[in-house]
Amino acid sequence: MDLDKYFKKAELIPAIVTDIDTGAVLMLAYMNKESLKLTLETGYTWFWSRSRKELWNKGATSGNLQKVIDIHADCDDDTLLVRVKPAGPACHTGSYTCFFKEIYKNDEV
Repeated sequence: MDLDKYFKKAELIPAIVTDIDTGAVLMLAYMNKESLKLTLETGYTWFWSRSRKELWNKGATSGNLQKVIDIHADCDDDTLLVRVKPAGPACHTGSYTCFFKEIYKNDEV
């Protein structure tokens, strides 16, 4: 598989991680070519930490690993959708998803 095509525009691409069972968006992280390669090789999510400037295997420390079920690229090949079977919460706060802070809700819908 030619991974270069996903990194033509930038060295890092967004990876949207969702729960395969619930469809919930668990987190958004960034992948470089090496982290995508590791993800494909191991079957577990690997990302590039922009703050620490290093690779990280999601859940390696906490035990909340994310088993990859499938990965899809968007129409421009510059964003990935990674569907996983999580072993626990996705957020470092202990929340199931990183998206738990509601900032707006339209009650008319």
